[in-house]
Amino acid sequence: MIRILIDADACPVKDETYRVAERTKVPVVVVSNRAIRVPQSPLITRKVVSDAFDAADDWIAGNTAPGTVVITADILLADRCLKLGADVIAPNGKPFTTSSIGGAIATRAILADLRAGGDAIGGPPPFSKADRSRFLSSLDQVLVKLLRKGCVSPTA
Repeated sequence: MIRILIDADACPVKDETYRVAERTKVPVVVVSNRAIRVPQSPLITRKVVSDAFDAADDWIAGNTAPGTVVITADILLADRCLKLGADVIAPNGKPFTTSSIGGAIATRAILADLRAGGDAIGGPPPFSKADRSRFLSSLDQVLVKLLRKGCVSPTA
C-alpha cells in the first residue's frame, strides 16, 4: 500500500506534499518530536513521538515497507528506509537510491570529520524554488511508478 511518511521537524516541503496527497489520494503521516499543524484531512495524520534521540527516525523506519515514500534530508534514515524497500526523496527533490546512498554516507562522514577538526566548511545551499519544483517532480514520478507497479492507496 502506498503512503508517504514525512520526517517533518525541519521539512520545507510539507505543504507541497499535502497538495500532492490530496490530488493522488495517498495518505501522509507527518512524524515529528513536537506538535505540528497539519491540514484537516482524512488523508493527513500527525504522529508526535518523544523527544528522545532519533525517536522520529526510529518510528519512520519501524513503519516503512515497500510502497512507502519517505521524505527526509537525513542520510542515515534514508539508508535505513532504502534497506526496507522504501522510496526516499530529499526535500530538495534528489532521490536517495541504493546506488547513491553509499556515496552520500561517505560524504557525510568526511564532512563530519572536517567539522570535528575545526574546519569551516559551510552548510548546504539555501532552499530554492528550483529545489521545490524538483521535489514536486520527484514525488510525482515515485507515486506514478508505485501505481504502475500495482501498489494501491488505501483510500483509492
